[in-house]
Formats: sequence, structure tokens, C-alpha cells
Amino acid sequence: MTFGMTIFTIFHVVLSLVGIFSGLVVVFGLITARRLNGWTAVFLASTVATSVTGFLFPFHKFMPSHGVGIVSLIALAVAIFALYARGLAGAWRRTYVVSAVLSLYLNVFVLIVQLFEKVSRLRAVAPTQSEPPFKITQLFALVIFVLLGILASKKFTKEQMQTA
Repeated sequence: MTFGMTIFTIFHVVLSLVGIFSGLVVVFGLITARRLNGWTAVFLASTVATSVTGFLFPFHKFMPSHGVGIVSLIALAVAIFALYARGLAGAWRRTYVVSAVLSLYLNVFVLIVQLFEKVSRLRAVAPTQSEPPFKITQLFALVIFVLLGILASKKFTKEQMQTA
């Protein structure tokens, strides 16, 4: 790996971690019926940047990570449209919640994949990522995000919303 790629990789990882952290803050805000505008902007911008920079790594064939990146960018486009163009009016509120939580989940999904690839102890228990420890971890993350999405959809209503 060249020095330039190392810096780019670090940049990409930092963007991902900022996206995940700020996304968790945003989801907590949705669950508590608070619209956290600053955190939301950081989450959306860093998560878009994470997905875009993921396509800038060298590759020779279409990989599953590219599919995740495409789905993430579509979900982010929907979230941004629902929030900024439609102002969360009507059904766009729930559309925003679902697409934002999906985008965050996909970022966490990739984090789990990377952890099982890069951390030697995790790689030892799931070298091909088809072993039960990997599958159980991903299933657990999926269940958590489905529950968070359902809770956020129920709590983030216009009647209950506060702007922070």
C-alpha cells in the first residue's frame, strides 16, 4: 500500500466513523422526537462522503461493497430529498426516518465486515465471513437497526417534534 493510499484510507475510515457516530446521535434524536439539524447535516454529509470515497479505491470488478455503496447513496438521496426538498411533510417524515436509519445501518454493516477482515481475533473466528460468529453479529446489528427504525418512525412525529 502506498503512502497516499494510506492517507486516503485513513480519511475514508474517519469519514465512516464520523458518519456512524453522528448517525447514532441523529437516531437518538429521532427517537426522542428532536430534530438535531447540525448533527443531521454532519451525518448526511459524512455518510455521503463515505459512500462516494468507497468508490475511489482501486478495483478490477464489481464487488458487494459497491452494491452496498449504491444502495446507501440511493437511501441518502431519498433522505436528503425528504428532509430538505419536502420538509418532512406528510409521508416524507417516515420516508426520511427509514432512509436515514437504513443509511446508518449500511455504514455499520460495512464496519462489521471491515472489523472481521482486519482484526486478527475476529478474522480467526470467521475467516470467510460465512461462519456463525460473523452471521450472528450481522443479524444482531440488523435486528437492532430494525427496532431503532420502528421506534424512530413511531416517535418522530410532527406533533411530538422539537427542534434542537
